[in-house]
Amino acid sequence: MNSEELLAQERRLQFTRFGNDVAIELGLHLLDAAREQGLPIAISVQRNGHRLFHASLPGTAPDNDTWLERKARVVERFGHSSFYVGTTFREKGSTFEAESHLAPDLYAAHGGVFPVILRGTGPVGTVGVSGLPQAEDHAFVVTQLESFLESHDTQ
Repeated sequence: MNSEELLAQERRLQFTRFGNDVAIELGLHLLDAAREQGLPIAISVQRNGHRLFHASLPGTAPDNDTWLERKARVVERFGHSSFYVGTTFREKGSTFEAESHLAPDLYAAHGGVFPVILRGTGPVGTVGVSGLPQAEDHAFVVTQLESFLESHDTQ
């Protein structure tokens, strides 16, 4: 995927409301889908830096939590998905690590964390997974956001 396609996802996948209950429902939605698919992932949903949902399925390790935190910091700082941020640097012929001058132990521009965007407001949180290759982490989150928003009154 290129950066334009990734931005189109962000424009499309927005909420009209996002409180604790919606965050927990979203987390449970991702958890159910991951269990159905037998995925070894950790899941996190946050609003304004407050973790409202977290789960780690069999096959995950503490490193997955660290990856989630590093990718979420990228989303919080740049306001875009962690995959989009990494992709924009790659499209310029460079890397996030080389150009951002941010500590790699704190920031990771790898796919898997997506901004929770409140329509008319902007990013208010993050939803993410860790445990698969970065493109698969990103695709899983996007697919689950699409199905969640279609089935809930939050779009």
